[in-house]
Amino acid sequence: MVAFATRVGETAGVTANSRVTIAAHALAWMELARRRGREVLSSEEVAASVNTNAVIVRRSLGDLQRAGLVRARRGNGAGYSLARSATEITLLDVWLAVSPEPLLALHHGEPNLECPVGRGIRPVLTDLYDEATDTFRAALARSTVADILQRILA
Repeated sequence: MVAFATRVGETAGVTANSRVTIAAHALAWMELARRRGREVLSSEEVAASVNTNAVIVRRSLGDLQRAGLVRARRGNGAGYSLARSATEITLLDVWLAVSPEPLLALHHGEPNLECPVGRGIRPVLTDLYDEATDTFRAALARSTVADILQRILA
């Protein structure tokens, strides 16, 4: 029998940055369970590993399901499983699935266009933010769920 974590803690809120961490954790745990002969895990089993509330994990798993990264099984043997091989799921896939906001954002409102900084800051920061986002995406695209699990288990 495979041993699974059983303690579940709660978190007050989930930031955009931690959504990626929770999703990557869930996928790595699902891959380890698969390797140990468990194709399907309940949200409670995943939440026990993440040490958070199952509601938070179900929200994350729903995002991953919509992105085609996990499958949900209903009825007898209900739970979640990987929809693709862990070697084919990149951290970029995970980030795109669970992060609705851009990595970096400009002002919510229009800056003061009478000010030389207010007039010129948007195009300058847009270029810098686009470059940073491209670099960030490329770094995430180089790592898969299988890579993460390999590093965890090393």
